[in-house]
Amino acid sequence: MNSQPRIIISGGGTGGHIFPAVSIANAIRELRPQAEILFVGAEGRMEMQRVPDAGYKIIGLPVAGFDRKHLWKNIGVIIKLVRSQWKARKIIKDFRPQVAVGVGGYASGPTLKTAGMMGIPTLIQEQNSYAGVTNKLLAQKARRICVAYDGMEKFFPAGKIILTGNPVRQNLTDSTVGREEAARNFGFDPKKKTILILGGSLGARTINQTLTAALPAIRANAGVQFIWQTGKIYIGQVKEAITSFTGEPVLTARTGALPNLYVTDFIKNMAAAYAAADLVISRAGAGSISEFCLLHKPVILVPSPNVAEDHQTKNALALVDKGAAVYVKDAEAPEKLMSEALKIVADDDRLKSLSANIARLALPDAATTIAREVLKLIPGETDGESREN
Repeated sequence: MNSQPRIIISGGGTGGHIFPAVSIANAIRELRPQAEILFVGAEGRMEMQRVPDAGYKIIGLPVAGFDRKHLWKNIGVIIKLVRSQWKARKIIKDFRPQVAVGVGGYASGPTLKTAGMMGIPTLIQEQNSYAGVTNKLLAQKARRICVAYDGMEKFFPAGKIILTGNPVRQNLTDSTVGREEAARNFGFDPKKKTILILGGSLGARTINQTLTAALPAIRANAGVQFIWQTGKIYIGQVKEAITSFTGEPVLTARTGALPNLYVTDFIKNMAAAYAAADLVISRAGAGSISEFCLLHKPVILVPSPNVAEDHQTKNALALVDKGAAVYVKDAEAPEKLMSEALKIVADDDRLKSLSANIARLALPDAATTIAREVLKLIPGETDGESREN
Protein backbone atom coordinates (compact mmCIF):
# COMPACT_ATOMS: atom_id res chain seq x y z
CA MET A 1 0.00 0.00 0.00
CA ASN A 2 1.28 3.47 -0.90
CA SER A 3 1.64 5.65 2.19
CA GLN A 4 1.91 8.80 0.10
CA PRO A 5 -0.20 8.63 -3.07
CA ARG A 6 0.36 11.36 -5.68
CA ILE A 7 -2.76 12.50 -7.51
CA ILE A 8 -3.51 15.22 -10.06
CA ILE A 9 -7.02 16.68 -10.19
CA SER A 10 -7.76 18.78 -13.27
CA GLY A 11 -10.62 21.00 -14.36
CA GLY A 12 -12.61 24.01 -13.24
CA GLY A 13 -13.94 27.13 -14.90
CA THR A 14 -17.08 27.39 -12.76
CA GLY A 15 -18.05 26.67 -9.18
CA GLY A 16 -19.96 23.65 -10.51
CA HIS A 17 -16.64 22.03 -11.40
CA ILE A 18 -14.46 23.46 -8.63
CA PHE A 19 -16.61 22.51 -5.61
CA PRO A 20 -16.79 18.81 -6.59
CA ALA A 21 -13.05 18.76 -7.34
CA VAL A 22 -12.21 20.14 -3.90
CA SER A 23 -14.67 17.72 -2.29
CA ILE A 24 -12.94 14.79 -3.99
CA ALA A 25 -9.54 16.08 -2.82
CA ASN A 26 -10.81 16.43 0.74
CA ALA A 27 -12.22 12.90 0.65
CA ILE A 28 -8.89 11.52 -0.61
CA ARG A 29 -7.12 13.30 2.25
CA GLU A 30 -9.56 11.80 4.75
CA LEU A 31 -8.73 8.31 3.46
CA ARG A 32 -5.01 8.98 2.94
CA PRO A 33 -3.87 11.97 5.06
CA GLN A 34 -0.38 11.86 3.51
CA ALA A 35 -1.64 12.06 -0.09
CA GLU A 36 0.04 14.65 -2.31
CA ILE A 37 -2.60 16.37 -4.43
CA LEU A 38 -1.89 18.84 -7.23
CA PHE A 39 -4.60 20.70 -9.11
CA VAL A 40 -4.24 21.73 -12.74
CA GLY A 41 -6.56 24.50 -13.90
CA ALA A 42 -6.91 27.12 -16.62
CA GLU A 43 -5.03 30.40 -16.32
CA GLY A 44 -7.29 33.31 -15.47
CA ARG A 45 -10.23 31.15 -14.40
CA MET A 46 -11.80 31.11 -10.94
CA GLU A 47 -10.11 27.85 -9.87
CA MET A 48 -6.79 29.72 -9.71
CA GLN A 49 -8.16 31.51 -6.63
CA ARG A 50 -10.69 29.10 -5.17
CA VAL A 51 -8.39 26.05 -5.06
CA PRO A 52 -5.60 27.77 -3.07
CA ASP A 53 -8.31 29.16 -0.77
CA ALA A 54 -9.23 25.52 -0.07
CA GLY A 55 -5.62 24.72 0.84
CA TYR A 56 -4.34 23.05 -2.34
CA LYS A 57 -1.61 23.93 -4.82
CA ILE A 58 -2.68 24.63 -8.41
CA ILE A 59 -0.83 25.19 -11.68
CA GLY A 60 -2.55 26.92 -14.60
CA LEU A 61 -2.52 25.97 -18.28
CA PRO A 62 -2.90 28.58 -21.07
CA VAL A 63 -5.97 26.77 -22.35
CA ALA A 64 -9.21 28.31 -23.64
CA GLY A 65 -12.55 27.06 -24.93
CA PHE A 66 -13.48 26.81 -28.60
CA ASP A 67 -15.57 29.61 -30.11
CA ARG A 68 -18.44 27.79 -31.83
CA LYS A 69 -19.87 30.99 -33.35
CA HIS A 70 -16.65 32.46 -34.82
CA LEU A 71 -14.60 29.51 -36.05
CA TRP A 72 -11.78 31.70 -37.38
CA LYS A 73 -10.98 32.77 -33.82
CA ASN A 74 -10.02 29.20 -32.93
CA ILE A 75 -6.56 29.45 -34.48
CA GLY A 76 -5.34 31.02 -31.25
CA VAL A 77 -7.29 28.45 -29.24
CA ILE A 78 -5.50 25.59 -31.03
CA ILE A 79 -2.11 27.19 -30.35
CA LYS A 80 -3.02 27.48 -26.66
CA LEU A 81 -4.15 23.85 -26.64
CA VAL A 82 -0.80 22.66 -28.01
CA ARG A 83 1.06 24.81 -25.45
CA SER A 84 -1.17 23.41 -22.71
CA GLN A 85 -0.39 19.82 -23.69
CA TRP A 86 3.34 20.54 -23.56
CA LYS A 87 2.97 22.22 -20.16
CA ALA A 88 0.79 19.35 -18.90
CA ARG A 89 3.52 16.92 -19.96
CA LYS A 90 6.12 18.87 -17.95
CA ILE A 91 3.80 19.01 -14.91
CA ILE A 92 3.25 15.26 -15.04
CA LYS A 93 6.96 14.53 -15.46
CA ASP A 94 7.83 16.77 -12.50
CA PHE A 95 5.00 15.69 -10.16
CA ARG A 96 4.97 11.98 -11.16
CA PRO A 97 1.28 11.33 -10.34
CA GLN A 98 -0.02 7.81 -9.93
CA VAL A 99 -3.53 8.83 -11.02
CA ALA A 100 -5.03 11.79 -12.92
CA VAL A 101 -8.63 12.84 -12.28
CA GLY A 102 -10.69 15.03 -14.62
CA VAL A 103 -13.75 16.90 -13.37
CA GLY A 104 -14.58 18.87 -16.52
CA GLY A 105 -13.56 22.35 -17.62
CA TYR A 106 -10.96 23.61 -20.09
CA ALA A 107 -7.86 22.22 -18.34
CA SER A 108 -9.24 18.71 -17.97
CA GLY A 109 -8.85 17.81 -21.66
CA PRO A 110 -5.12 18.41 -22.23
CA THR A 111 -4.19 17.15 -18.75
CA LEU A 112 -5.99 13.80 -18.96
CA LYS A 113 -5.10 13.26 -22.61
CA THR A 114 -1.41 13.78 -21.81
CA ALA A 115 -1.62 11.61 -18.70
CA GLY A 116 -3.19 8.79 -20.69
CA MET A 117 -0.50 9.03 -23.37
CA MET A 118 2.15 8.81 -20.63
CA GLY A 119 0.61 5.66 -19.16
CA ILE A 120 -0.93 7.29 -16.07
CA PRO A 121 -4.29 5.76 -15.04
CA THR A 122 -7.11 8.29 -15.47
CA LEU A 123 -10.57 8.71 -13.95
CA ILE A 124 -13.29 10.96 -15.36
CA GLN A 125 -16.05 12.48 -13.28
CA GLU A 126 -18.93 13.25 -15.66
CA GLN A 127 -21.43 15.47 -13.87
CA ASN A 128 -24.13 15.87 -16.50
CA SER A 129 -26.80 13.60 -17.93
CA TYR A 130 -25.43 14.35 -21.41
CA ALA A 131 -21.71 13.79 -21.81
CA GLY A 132 -19.61 16.47 -23.50
CA VAL A 133 -17.33 15.91 -26.49
CA THR A 134 -14.12 16.12 -24.43
CA ASN A 135 -15.16 13.47 -21.93
CA LYS A 136 -16.36 11.16 -24.69
CA LEU A 137 -12.89 11.36 -26.24
CA LEU A 138 -11.08 10.98 -22.90
CA ALA A 139 -13.22 7.94 -22.06
CA GLN A 140 -11.33 5.87 -24.62
CA LYS A 141 -8.28 5.70 -22.36
CA ALA A 142 -9.94 6.27 -18.98
CA ARG A 143 -9.93 3.41 -16.47
CA ARG A 144 -12.99 4.61 -14.54
CA ILE A 145 -15.89 6.93 -15.41
CA CYS A 146 -17.89 8.17 -12.43
CA VAL A 147 -21.38 9.41 -13.37
CA ALA A 148 -24.41 10.94 -11.67
CA TYR A 149 -27.21 9.70 -13.93
CA ASP A 150 -28.53 6.36 -15.14
CA GLY A 151 -28.28 5.47 -18.80
CA MET A 152 -24.79 6.83 -19.46
CA GLU A 153 -23.93 3.67 -21.44
CA LYS A 154 -24.99 5.57 -24.55
CA PHE A 155 -21.89 7.74 -24.13
CA PHE A 156 -19.32 5.55 -22.38
CA PRO A 157 -18.20 1.88 -22.28
CA ALA A 158 -20.52 0.20 -19.76
CA GLY A 159 -17.69 -1.70 -18.08
CA LYS A 160 -15.97 1.53 -17.03
CA ILE A 161 -19.03 3.29 -15.59
CA ILE A 162 -19.68 3.65 -11.85
CA LEU A 163 -22.81 5.45 -10.62
CA THR A 164 -21.49 7.65 -7.82
CA GLY A 165 -23.44 10.90 -7.95
CA ASN A 166 -21.85 14.33 -7.91
CA PRO A 167 -19.87 15.53 -4.89
CA VAL A 168 -21.23 18.62 -3.16
CA ARG A 169 -19.77 21.11 -0.73
CA GLN A 170 -19.27 19.32 2.60
CA ASN A 171 -20.46 22.28 4.65
CA LEU A 172 -23.94 21.91 3.13
CA THR A 173 -24.50 18.33 4.22
CA ASP A 174 -22.72 18.80 7.56
CA SER A 175 -24.76 21.87 8.53
CA THR A 176 -27.08 21.67 11.53
CA VAL A 177 -28.65 25.12 11.09
CA GLY A 178 -32.44 25.04 11.44
CA ARG A 179 -35.05 26.90 9.43
CA GLU A 180 -35.77 29.51 12.11
CA GLU A 181 -32.13 30.37 12.69
CA ALA A 182 -31.49 30.40 8.94
CA ALA A 183 -34.38 32.78 8.22
CA ARG A 184 -33.25 35.18 10.93
CA ASN A 185 -29.75 35.09 9.41
CA PHE A 186 -31.26 37.00 6.48
CA GLY A 187 -33.47 39.19 8.67
CA PHE A 188 -36.58 37.25 7.68
CA ASP A 189 -39.65 35.89 9.47
CA PRO A 190 -39.37 32.07 9.69
CA LYS A 191 -43.18 31.78 9.58
CA LYS A 192 -43.31 33.20 6.05
CA LYS A 193 -42.50 31.29 2.87
CA THR A 194 -39.09 32.00 1.31
CA ILE A 195 -37.92 31.66 -2.30
CA LEU A 196 -34.18 31.37 -3.00
CA ILE A 197 -33.03 32.61 -6.42
CA LEU A 198 -29.64 31.39 -7.67
CA GLY A 199 -27.81 32.21 -10.86
CA GLY A 200 -24.44 30.63 -10.16
CA SER A 201 -21.25 32.39 -9.10
CA LEU A 202 -21.23 34.76 -12.08
CA GLY A 203 -24.97 35.21 -12.53
CA ALA A 204 -27.78 34.30 -14.91
CA ARG A 205 -28.92 37.13 -17.16
CA THR A 206 -32.45 35.91 -17.88
CA ILE A 207 -33.20 35.08 -14.24
CA ASN A 208 -31.89 38.47 -13.10
CA GLN A 209 -33.81 40.37 -15.78
CA THR A 210 -36.97 38.45 -14.92
CA LEU A 211 -36.65 39.23 -11.21
CA THR A 212 -35.85 42.86 -11.93
CA ALA A 213 -39.04 43.18 -13.99
CA ALA A 214 -40.93 41.40 -11.18
CA LEU A 215 -40.08 43.95 -8.47
CA PRO A 216 -43.73 45.14 -8.39
CA ALA A 217 -44.82 41.52 -7.79
CA ILE A 218 -42.24 41.16 -5.00
CA ARG A 219 -43.64 44.27 -3.33
CA ALA A 220 -47.25 43.09 -3.81
CA ASN A 221 -46.51 39.67 -2.25
CA ALA A 222 -45.24 40.80 1.13
CA GLY A 223 -46.10 37.41 2.62
CA VAL A 224 -43.33 35.77 0.56
CA GLN A 225 -39.65 36.48 1.18
CA PHE A 226 -36.92 36.41 -1.48
CA ILE A 227 -33.20 35.68 -1.15
CA TRP A 228 -31.69 36.74 -4.47
CA GLN A 229 -28.11 35.91 -5.46
CA THR A 230 -27.43 37.94 -8.59
CA GLY A 231 -23.83 36.92 -9.32
CA LYS A 232 -21.02 39.47 -9.40
CA ILE A 233 -21.63 40.57 -13.00
CA TYR A 234 -25.20 41.73 -12.39
CA ILE A 235 -25.24 43.11 -8.84
CA GLY A 236 -24.72 46.72 -9.96
CA GLN A 237 -27.55 46.58 -12.49
CA VAL A 238 -29.90 44.94 -10.03
CA LYS A 239 -29.23 47.43 -7.24
CA GLU A 240 -29.70 50.27 -9.72
CA ALA A 241 -33.06 48.84 -10.76
CA ILE A 242 -34.17 48.45 -7.13
CA THR A 243 -33.13 52.03 -6.36
CA SER A 244 -35.05 53.28 -9.39
CA PHE A 245 -38.14 51.29 -8.37
CA THR A 246 -38.16 52.13 -4.65
CA GLY A 247 -36.49 55.52 -4.62
CA GLU A 248 -34.09 54.24 -1.95
CA PRO A 249 -30.40 53.36 -2.51
CA VAL A 250 -29.46 49.74 -1.76
CA LEU A 251 -26.54 50.26 0.58
CA THR A 252 -26.53 46.73 2.03
CA ALA A 253 -28.35 43.51 1.15
CA ARG A 254 -31.62 45.04 2.36
CA THR A 255 -33.75 48.08 1.57
CA GLY A 256 -36.52 49.38 3.81
CA ALA A 257 -38.83 49.82 0.85
CA LEU A 258 -38.71 46.07 0.08
CA PRO A 259 -38.31 44.38 3.48
CA ASN A 260 -39.13 40.94 1.97
CA LEU A 261 -36.12 41.09 -0.38
CA TYR A 262 -32.49 40.22 0.41
CA VAL A 263 -30.19 40.80 -2.56
CA THR A 264 -26.48 40.00 -2.81
CA ASP A 265 -23.91 39.10 -5.46
CA PHE A 266 -22.71 36.00 -3.58
CA ILE A 267 -24.17 34.07 -0.65
CA LYS A 268 -21.39 33.10 1.73
CA ASN A 269 -23.56 30.96 3.98
CA MET A 270 -25.28 28.68 1.45
CA ALA A 271 -26.23 26.19 4.17
CA ALA A 272 -28.38 28.87 5.81
CA ALA A 273 -29.85 29.97 2.47
CA TYR A 274 -30.95 26.42 1.67
CA ALA A 275 -32.31 25.89 5.19
CA ALA A 276 -34.40 29.05 4.91
CA ALA A 277 -35.76 28.26 1.45
CA ASP A 278 -39.12 26.60 0.74
CA LEU A 279 -38.50 26.80 -3.01
CA VAL A 280 -35.41 27.38 -5.16
CA ILE A 281 -35.12 28.98 -8.61
CA SER A 282 -31.92 28.01 -10.38
CA ARG A 283 -30.06 27.18 -13.54
CA ALA A 284 -29.70 23.42 -14.13
CA GLY A 285 -26.00 22.88 -13.54
CA ALA A 286 -25.17 19.34 -12.46
CA GLY A 287 -23.53 20.37 -9.18
CA SER A 288 -26.49 22.51 -8.13
CA ILE A 289 -28.94 19.74 -8.96
CA SER A 290 -26.96 17.32 -6.77
CA GLU A 291 -27.25 19.78 -3.89
CA PHE A 292 -31.02 20.08 -4.36
CA CYS A 293 -31.34 16.29 -4.36
CA LEU A 294 -29.30 15.81 -1.18
CA LEU A 295 -31.11 18.65 0.62
CA HIS A 296 -34.57 17.63 -0.70
CA LYS A 297 -35.27 21.10 -2.08
CA PRO A 298 -38.24 21.82 -4.36
CA VAL A 299 -36.84 23.63 -7.38
CA ILE A 300 -37.79 25.44 -10.57
CA LEU A 301 -35.04 24.89 -13.13
CA VAL A 302 -34.36 27.47 -15.84
CA PRO A 303 -31.61 25.84 -17.95
CA SER A 304 -29.01 28.09 -19.53
CA PRO A 305 -29.23 28.04 -23.34
CA ASN A 306 -25.55 29.02 -23.58
CA VAL A 307 -23.89 25.70 -22.72
CA ALA A 308 -22.40 22.97 -24.87
CA GLU A 309 -24.84 20.37 -26.24
CA ASP A 310 -27.64 22.12 -24.28
CA HIS A 311 -26.76 19.76 -21.41
CA GLN A 312 -28.58 21.84 -18.76
CA THR A 313 -31.93 21.23 -20.44
CA LYS A 314 -31.17 17.51 -20.49
CA ASN A 315 -30.23 17.67 -16.77
CA ALA A 316 -33.53 19.41 -16.01
CA LEU A 317 -35.66 16.99 -18.01
CA ALA A 318 -34.05 14.02 -16.25
CA LEU A 319 -35.63 15.39 -13.03
CA VAL A 320 -38.91 16.54 -14.58
CA ASP A 321 -39.51 13.04 -15.95
CA LYS A 322 -39.49 11.78 -12.35
CA GLY A 323 -41.68 14.56 -10.97
CA ALA A 324 -38.68 15.93 -9.09
CA ALA A 325 -38.50 19.47 -10.49
CA VAL A 326 -40.38 22.11 -12.45
CA TYR A 327 -38.93 23.24 -15.79
CA VAL A 328 -39.27 26.73 -17.28
CA LYS A 329 -37.58 27.48 -20.60
CA ASP A 330 -35.15 30.38 -20.58
CA ALA A 331 -37.10 32.12 -23.36
CA GLU A 332 -40.36 31.77 -21.40
CA ALA A 333 -38.98 32.86 -18.02
CA PRO A 334 -39.91 36.57 -18.30
CA GLU A 335 -43.54 35.61 -18.83
CA LYS A 336 -43.92 32.51 -16.62
CA LEU A 337 -41.23 32.26 -13.93
CA MET A 338 -42.49 34.56 -11.18
CA SER A 339 -46.15 33.54 -11.46
CA GLU A 340 -45.15 29.86 -11.41
CA ALA A 341 -42.91 30.38 -8.37
CA LEU A 342 -45.59 32.22 -6.40
CA LYS A 343 -48.17 29.53 -7.26
CA ILE A 344 -45.91 26.65 -6.20
CA VAL A 345 -44.61 28.22 -2.97
CA ALA A 346 -48.22 28.72 -1.83
CA ASP A 347 -49.09 25.06 -2.49
CA ASP A 348 -47.87 22.94 0.44
CA ASP A 349 -48.89 19.65 -1.21
CA ARG A 350 -46.90 20.49 -4.35
CA LEU A 351 -43.85 21.46 -2.28
CA LYS A 352 -44.03 18.17 -0.34
CA SER A 353 -44.37 16.15 -3.55
CA LEU A 354 -41.41 17.87 -5.23
CA SER A 355 -39.31 17.44 -2.09
CA ALA A 356 -40.10 13.74 -1.76
CA ASN A 357 -39.43 13.02 -5.43
CA ILE A 358 -36.12 14.86 -5.64
CA ALA A 359 -34.95 13.20 -2.39
CA ARG A 360 -35.25 9.79 -4.10
CA LEU A 361 -32.61 10.84 -6.62
CA ALA A 362 -29.98 11.71 -4.01
CA LEU A 363 -26.69 9.79 -4.07
CA PRO A 364 -24.95 10.61 -0.78
CA ASP A 365 -21.23 10.23 -0.06
CA ALA A 366 -20.30 10.73 -3.73
CA ALA A 367 -16.94 12.33 -2.90
CA THR A 368 -15.84 9.40 -0.73
CA THR A 369 -17.04 6.85 -3.30
CA ILE A 370 -15.05 8.61 -6.05
CA ALA A 371 -12.01 8.98 -3.79
CA ARG A 372 -11.98 5.22 -3.20
CA GLU A 373 -12.16 4.57 -6.94
CA VAL A 374 -9.22 6.95 -7.45
CA LEU A 375 -7.13 5.14 -4.85
CA LYS A 376 -7.96 1.74 -6.36
CA LEU A 377 -6.17 2.82 -9.54
CA ILE A 378 -2.87 3.17 -7.70
CA PRO A 379 -0.63 0.07 -7.88
CA GLY A 380 -0.54 -1.63 -4.49
CA GLU A 381 -3.92 -0.27 -3.39
CA THR A 382 -6.44 -3.09 -3.05
CA ASP A 383 -9.28 -0.77 -2.07
CA GLY A 384 -9.98 2.75 -0.93
CA GLU A 385 -10.55 1.94 2.71
CA SER A 386 -8.54 3.89 5.22
CA ARG A 387 -5.65 2.13 6.96
CA GLU A 388 -7.53 2.00 10.24
CA ASN A 389 -10.33 -0.13 8.74
